[in-house]
Amino acid sequence: MIKLQTIVDIKPSEWKIGYEDRILMLGSCFSDEIGEQMAQRYLHVTSNPFGTLYNPLSIAQALTMTEMPEFVQHEGLWHSMAHHGSFSRATESEAREAVRASIEAMQTALSEATVVIVTFGTAWVYAWNKNRQVIANCHKLPAECFTRRRLSVEDIVSVWKPLLERYKDKHWLFTVSPIRHIKDGLHENQLSKAILLQAVEQLRAEANVDYFPSFEIMLDELRDYRFYADDLVHPSSMAVSYIWERFVDTFYTPQTKNELVLQHKRWKHEHHIPLH
Repeated sequence: MIKLQTIVDIKPSEWKIGYEDRILMLGSCFSDEIGEQMAQRYLHVTSNPFGTLYNPLSIAQALTMTEMPEFVQHEGLWHSMAHHGSFSRATESEAREAVRASIEAMQTALSEATVVIVTFGTAWVYAWNKNRQVIANCHKLPAECFTRRRLSVEDIVSVWKPLLERYKDKHWLFTVSPIRHIKDGLHENQLSKAILLQAVEQLRAEANVDYFPSFEIMLDELRDYRFYADDLVHPSSMAVSYIWERFVDTFYTPQTKNELVLQHKRWKHEHHIPLH
């Protein structure tokens, strides 16, 4: 038989996720996609309390933040430099309140989580020239406000290894986002993904964490452009569903898989909008 795909071989994990687990999803918008799949099956999941985050340093900062970050006013809105633009508000007090709630939500979700799933999106970061700190979002401020650089494997491991040691009671699962950051340039995007993959591999060796190859599935099994959205950057809904199915096959028992199917039917029934 002619093979039309290079299938990524994923052995079923000995460790499984169940309905008793509390799951915290962090990172690239791919985390939002998989988190939504979990939510539609009534799993206990919290996705990105700080909004979508892309680089490993900002994700780590979000996990440990307990005090207010720095705010900046730009184009009529107040922005947190540690948060996604969805937390920007018209007044500073409103922005601070939204950020305060997100910090509380993050700390609550982290304290309750038995599973933390982290998706790294890019190794390219922007440091704010004002204080040299890596920021989570530029919020469309002028380019001269920032210095762009690419993280090294050591930059990432040195930040994440102590975090993993601090929270040994959690089960950590890492993945690298298949979303292409083409604004960085295609070659630069590939270099970035290679650094992220090497960093995760080193963390696996030193901290005993798991890895799910979503990047490899997209790159090898779903390499046709029909599996991308119209922007040719994000995976299509079909691709997300396929990767979710591979995730389920890897981390869920047959009994839990059956429950996932039943709960998804329930979710679709409860969210059905009648025609008349």
